Amino acid sequence: MERELTAARAVLGRYGLADAALAPLGSGLINLTWLVRDGTGQPSVLQRVAAIFPGAINRDIDVVTRALLAHGVLAPRVIPAASGDLWVEYDQQNWRLMTWLPGDCYDSLSSAEQGRSAGALLARFHHALAELEHDFANPRLGVHDTARHLAALRDARRVHVAHPRFAHVAPLAKQILASAAALPELPATPDRIVHGDPKINNMLFDAASGAAAAMVDLDTVGRMPLPLELGDAFRSWCNPLGEDGRSGEFSAELFAAALAGYAEVAAGWLTPAEIQAIVPATETIILELAARFCADALNEAYFGWDAVQFPTRGQHNEVRAAGQFSLFQSFVGQRKNLEKYVVGIFGSAVG
Repeated sequence: MERELTAARAVLGRYGLADAALAPLGSGLINLTWLVRDGTGQPSVLQRVAAIFPGAINRDIDVVTRALLAHGVLAPRVIPAASGDLWVEYDQQNWRLMTWLPGDCYDSLSSAEQGRSAGALLARFHHALAELEHDFANPRLGVHDTARHLAALRDARRVHVAHPRFAHVAPLAKQILASAAALPELPATPDRIVHGDPKINNMLFDAASGAAAAMVDLDTVGRMPLPLELGDAFRSWCNPLGEDGRSGEFSAELFAAALAGYAEVAAGWLTPAEIQAIVPATETIILELAARFCADALNEAYFGWDAVQFPTRGQHNEVRAAGQFSLFQSFVGQRKNLEKYVVGIFGSAVG
């Protein structure tokens, strides 16, 4: 961490903030983030952006946040460096500084009211970007290509037979792959501009009212089918046990609340095919993430990990994979009831 701190201070010098106070911020799996306070106490957010994202993605973020703010949706802004650039290259890595937004961040939802508010905010986010015309520097094609992620798991299982945790990971991989054979086929739906990673800790909640206030970590904004975005949201929002344990439990109560909040804002906007795809897309995304975690339990190359709680990246991802597969099993056991919630909330719009 000392090397990262030294680099962070060097980068802040490009913003005239070399003497600012720094403190770790958040628990993201990809970017490294600090809270910055200048000499007056004014906060901002510094991020070392993961190598999977090109520097030009900050232009995407700048365009997106301007559109969100123009529609009354709160969003963090990219702060230009002293040179005027939207990001800084240092030590072969890209860094950026962003405005800080007040609010609380959670790793799981604790009430139906939170779920309803989260759903409404995500719908406002989608609405605000619905008419935006922009060619994204990082289109993230195939980010939810489930077949590709399953193939990557098969490859990891084949290549890493000598991995010290192989005997523990292989049976879980087998269960995930067997379950994938029964996944429902998703209907074709149009691409829309979406957040791309709407997990609950990418959302800020107002400390006073408790309402969902803003979406953050906008590197993943781009175009893809809306049901996949909603599925990714619900698999995160509706698992009160979080992602860092071996057990997962899909909460039908949180699902119904979040879906109702989304529908209140998006009424008349979603197509029947998109509505019909919500449940099967959620099922698919949960199992897809289980496969990704399971593959990285052997590859140990992608997801960040908690070195305090786990001895290796692989063991953390092994636990995450088990938790997501448990969540998947919980979801499948409730699928029919969840479909009834969709019909009840959207009514005749289901088609």
